[in-house]
Amino acid sequence: MLQRHLNIINLWTKRWKIKINESKSSFITFTLKKGFCPSVTMNNISISSYSEVKYLGLILDSKLTWNPHLKAKRKALNTRLHLLRPLLKSKMNINTKLLIYKSLLRPLWTYGIHLWGA
Repeated sequence: MLQRHLNIINLWTKRWKIKINESKSSFITFTLKKGFCPSVTMNNISISSYSEVKYLGLILDSKLTWNPHLKAKRKALNTRLHLLRPLLKSKMNINTKLLIYKSLLRPLWTYGIHLWGA
């Protein structure tokens, strides 16, 4: 079924002269079950299947657990916090420290947060 839809998309892209880069394409199957996922091709090029993908800055795993995304965000936050710690421990006024937090740290953990509860 997936292959059939890819064939339809392929025909549509050819009709409208849109080029799809098959080497950059991938797919993921969202399921709680372990099972075989059939291979799919586009223009006779095999499309790779992954258990995790990054899409619009969010890391999605096949079970939609958010664990890989949260792990990556935690690592990025720790890195930034480590770099900013001397600045935040300085005698800078609280409004400047708050501005640093709001502009450099908070966006890391709030991006896509509205999807986490969905």
